[in-house]
Amino acid sequence: MNDVLPNKITIWKLRNNNPLRKSYMNNNIKLEEFDALIKITVEMSRYLYPYMREILQSKEDPEQNSVIWNDFNQRFIELINERFNLHSVRVKKLLNLTVNDEILIKSLLTLSLCISNQGYQKLKNFLFNY
Repeated sequence: MNDVLPNKITIWKLRNNNPLRKSYMNNNIKLEEFDALIKITVEMSRYLYPYMREILQSKEDPEQNSVIWNDFNQRFIELINERFNLHSVRVKKLLNLTVNDEILIKSLLTLSLCISNQGYQKLKNFLFNY
């Protein structure tokens, strides 16, 4: 992976390939870069799993743990507003409070399922079929 993504700057530049970002640049990501990003995502999911689990559990019992979910949701919206193109219909959907709970839960569940030994392959299959 070090050959494909030799430093943090390379990873940072790949973010601009996301068409939802304000700083979108239409570059094609190589398959090796895509695989490396999936591996990074799986490792980060393993690291963040306890936090993701706590967030998902707080959504199940909103009266008792709504603070955790609300903090997570608020931070998500702040990041979207700061970094994404707010004129995009897809970004507006992310900011729509009636829809974004479903998107957030699905995203957290997908990332939670990636912590297994087959996490890389599961996430890769999910993204190719998305």
